[in-house]
Amino acid sequence: MNSKLLKVARGVVVAGLLGGQLSILSSRAQDTNTLEIIRQLQHRIDELEQKVKALQTAKEAEGQPGESKPNQRVEELEQKVRVLEHDRELDRDALQAQAKAAPQISIGRNGFTLASSNADFAVRLGGVLQADSRTFFKDGGTVGNDGLLLRRARPVLEGTVFRDFDFLFVPDFGGSGPQIFDALVNYRYSPALQLQAGKFKVPVGLEQLMADRDILFNERALPTDLVPNRDVGFMLHGDLFDGTVSYAAGVFNGVGDARLSSNASVQDDKSFAGRLFFQPFKTTSLRPLQGLGFGLGASYDSTQATNTTGLPNTTGGTLPGFATDGQQQFFAYNSTNGTVVAAGDHLRLSPQGYYYYGPFGLLGEYVLSDQKVSRTGSGHRPSAILDNTAWEITGSWVLTGEDAAFAGGVVPRHAFDPTRGNWGALQLVGRYSELDVDRAAFPNFANPATSAHSLTEWAVGLNWYLNRNIKVSTSFSHGTFSGGGGAGAGAPAVVTRKDENVLFTRVQLAF
Repeated sequence: MNSKLLKVARGVVVAGLLGGQLSILSSRAQDTNTLEIIRQLQHRIDELEQKVKALQTAKEAEGQPGESKPNQRVEELEQKVRVLEHDRELDRDALQAQAKAAPQISIGRNGFTLASSNADFAVRLGGVLQADSRTFFKDGGTVGNDGLLLRRARPVLEGTVFRDFDFLFVPDFGGSGPQIFDALVNYRYSPALQLQAGKFKVPVGLEQLMADRDILFNERALPTDLVPNRDVGFMLHGDLFDGTVSYAAGVFNGVGDARLSSNASVQDDKSFAGRLFFQPFKTTSLRPLQGLGFGLGASYDSTQATNTTGLPNTTGGTLPGFATDGQQQFFAYNSTNGTVVAAGDHLRLSPQGYYYYGPFGLLGEYVLSDQKVSRTGSGHRPSAILDNTAWEITGSWVLTGEDAAFAGGVVPRHAFDPTRGNWGALQLVGRYSELDVDRAAFPNFANPATSAHSLTEWAVGLNWYLNRNIKVSTSFSHGTFSGGGGAGAGAPAVVTRKDENVLFTRVQLAF
């Protein structure tokens, strides 16, 4: 209660008392002393003022705690909030530190990955599964070539240890029986300098170096018949100048054309192989030229005379030789007098290149396999240097507009989902290839009545990429032989009697 209020209250009290006392004075004027009455009134006024002040003091005393208590409560709450925020920051820092130290687990379209927090240690589980069919037309009643087969069934285990050491292990449970295809360790000092050891693809053929999941047809073209498959060895490799130049150079046990190493050396002399590849416009702004690449692969070895595994693979037959697109043997080293062996120098050269721009892709390579062979047995033992050659050109066009690529295949813009009207990506593919056997192979090292000296093939197909992991393919291949076609119950005679016409289908899972 302020001073103005006191004055108003005092005036009201005085007016009331004066009014009441005047009425008393008027009735008792003769019996009362006026001065005494005034003193009494003053005394009562003083008492009233004291009471008013006492009330004001009491009111202020009550008001102060009422105001301080809310303020004190607010301050207490603010202090608690500050404490909670500090605790939350500590918890967040602890969680972040824990997350950084925790392993990283990823399950997605690229497989299943488990890695340490800093990625110095990692392991990834993937796989390739290819279920194929082959249907031959007008094959003269050959029994057993039509059928369904598990072409590849390969779990893929790869990873990294101590940041710079990569490993890869790939067994195969398709085909005729389980075997190891890749088993290697790779030290990455830098992208430009790496050392690889174990069993892996020899760096010669272009299409051979394309991943199995990315090839455009069920089988690779005829030039792959003349290059080594996988071998045991050591190899230096790397990418220079941001990947515009790639190189590989290694020493291997040595294997015959299209052969897979048996994991053990069959001779003392070793094989040397290397490859130099250029992508000069890869990092430029010239997008139409970024997908241009070209190079040269080569190998050299000196095969001991007792070595039969230095000759080509036995695919499609029982003797070393070359196979068609349908994996039937059309040429075999089958001398009627003794055994044919690799007996000296073996040189391979493979100029190669590709071009990719948007949905268009083009790949081509030429292979020369220059090998000395001889014949064992009694009597005359002839020898010769055979120059076998093959070439191919393969084109592709992604009808749905996605980009084509040498590595990684086609990635659909929209994964297959018919409920949303998405159908994946479609790719049209075509190929022409040819393999010529040196005429000097006949008749001392191969029978001209049964083995063809040349094969020309063309093929067309359609690949349907439902998503990054599932692909469905169909293709038709036609092969024409020159030579062979004589009497005989098995390959290559029965194969070369008629042109090869085969329809392929494939369902592939790869991740």
